Amino acid sequence: MTSAMQKILLLHASAGAGHRKAAEAIERGLRRRGISPTIADALTYTSPLFRRAYVRGYERMVREHSKLWATFFDLTDTPSLRPMVRSVRRLGHALSTRSLVKRVQEGQFDTIVSTHFLSTEVVGDLRLRGAIGARLVTVVTDYDVHTIWLSKGVDFYLVAAESTRRKMLTLGVEPQRIAVTGIPVDETFVTPRDRASTRRRLGLDPDRFTLLLSTSSFGFEPIEQLAALLEDFQIIVICGHNEVLYRRMCAHWRPRHAIHRFVHNMDEMVAASDVVITKPGGLTIAEALASRVPLVFFSAIPGQEERNVRVLAEHGIGSSPGSLEGIASEIRRLSSHPDALREARNRAEALARPDSVSAIIDRLVGAPGGSLASEADLQGCML
Repeated sequence: MTSAMQKILLLHASAGAGHRKAAEAIERGLRRRGISPTIADALTYTSPLFRRAYVRGYERMVREHSKLWATFFDLTDTPSLRPMVRSVRRLGHALSTRSLVKRVQEGQFDTIVSTHFLSTEVVGDLRLRGAIGARLVTVVTDYDVHTIWLSKGVDFYLVAAESTRRKMLTLGVEPQRIAVTGIPVDETFVTPRDRASTRRRLGLDPDRFTLLLSTSSFGFEPIEQLAALLEDFQIIVICGHNEVLYRRMCAHWRPRHAIHRFVHNMDEMVAASDVVITKPGGLTIAEALASRVPLVFFSAIPGQEERNVRVLAEHGIGSSPGSLEGIASEIRRLSSHPDALREARNRAEALARPDSVSAIIDRLVGAPGGSLASEADLQGCML
């Protein structure tokens, strides 16, 4: 079967923007190569109650009960509790994901790519039971790996970095089932851009040191406090879907600050910036690294985002000061020391995977050296 004839399904989940953006980056890359995949939000094929609880429950937990969320995150990653956690999840999925199961089975896909652990587990179970014949490829969208990503029915894992691969090996995944491709970011982030001309196009001063201050898609703060501490800098502020935050920021607008809601030209925003100040989500990190822009983190969600910070710190990438004043101090250090800024850019480039989408597509369509695990090997993947 030629690559153009393959039926490929890209599954993500709308619990945060990163999983969706990863799937969309792969989709656009495939279409540029003449392949037309199907892309779907797995949560749209679940029961309304499940979908609402999945998205709103997660947002509320990390906003209002972060310590409780951290405890839950760590407990569900405890080896001795994995069988019980997996059983509970499967029961919930069996009751709530019947439409997703039907969609996957009726589609008769050759390859299913999952960028979220929910779809990985649902499709993985179908794969193991022989209910579908499609290969299942999971793209891990963080730099560390929680065991929730692991499913017995996965043929192949595509991961962010060599350290991610090593972590998966410790969790029992066979080495031939893992490839380091990088987290998929849209190829527009890789396109070389002149920083000054990009700023002009965005209506910014081309010669002024520029910060990108970006919250998550949920609109987490403390954006306002950071903007006030850094009011003398030129700042692009992204408020996400937090309309209340956006209106407050506009009400306290400062001459050198450009305030935006959720944007669709983040590649330009990043390219125009000297430093990105953001929450440490996997996709956000990968986008900045692909653009060789240094990172400063704030308000890491306990659990996965904190682990992302730790992994990047091992590579000398990203700063995570313990206070807003510490963040402002780090920004002033980078802006006044060109050598420090240059070194931060070089470290970002060293970890970046600008060819991530191409590497993933080579794996999916069977480019030379990029074949996936065969169906006969599946029985060895018993985690």
